[in-house]
Amino acid sequence: MKTLDWTLLRSFLAVVETGSLSAAALRIGATQPTLSRHVRELETALGVPLFRRSARGLDPTDAALGLVDDARAMGAAAEALALKALGRSQQLTGTVRVTASTMVSNLWLPVMLAELRVAEPSIQVELVPSDLNQNLLRRDADIAIRMVDPTQNALIARKLGDAPVGLYGARSYFARRGRISTMQDLLEHDVIGFDRSEVILKLYAAAGHPVAREAFPLRCDDQMVCWNLLLAGAGVGFAQVLLADRHPSLERVPIDMVPPMPVWLVMHEDVRSNARIRRVADFLAASIGDLLRTA
Repeated sequence: MKTLDWTLLRSFLAVVETGSLSAAALRIGATQPTLSRHVRELETALGVPLFRRSARGLDPTDAALGLVDDARAMGAAAEALALKALGRSQQLTGTVRVTASTMVSNLWLPVMLAELRVAEPSIQVELVPSDLNQNLLRRDADIAIRMVDPTQNALIARKLGDAPVGLYGARSYFARRGRISTMQDLLEHDVIGFDRSEVILKLYAAAGHPVAREAFPLRCDDQMVCWNLLLAGAGVGFAQVLLADRHPSLERVPIDMVPPMPVWLVMHEDVRSNARIRRVADFLAASIGDLLRTA
């Protein structure tokens, strides 16, 4: 038997992991007919059926399950090879994929990326706003701006500074409800909370005032929505000091409940020698560092 084509194994693995041709095609950016053809070619090469149809979709046969671990190992090796090849590129052209939180993507990066476009017009940037940590080992992104210390192996992290967080309310809200001086005052006010995240619940508990989620009359896990609720005077909320202090309609509450958030620039060690990725990383590191020094 000839050496198996990695393209066929990649398609096979996507179908195994998703359970259908349509989901697999969406994952790897191919078409359903192409994946169906790849599966048939692999079955012909191996001489065994790999899937059977069921009400749930495509179920792998015993023969298919026996291939999964080896296919995943080949996939990991292929990804590692691609990372190393990418790291050797010395051209300041092409695409760099950057991920950051929704707040950072909306309120920090636009000006910085506009300046980068002027400085490096041949570099294209894909921006991924997400409050979930993207997997840099899988190349979900080339560069990540994170508010937590990365723990994955093979990642290079550069701390850019700290972003302090405070409690704020719109002046219109305080005019309606009165100002807050103590923790007891805060417990009697409308605080914008998170829907599913337990971060704010833990902050209250750490301050000696455990509360239920229902203590927050407005709840949303999207931090940009929380920011806009705060600006609208819907309640008191947590906000980055460097953003809120510059907004004339907001006023800070004299209660500190949140330690400063560390800001990290993270990339995979195999791409740090890539010229365009390094250029974008250095540009963002300098720009964000300057921003944090003003907080």
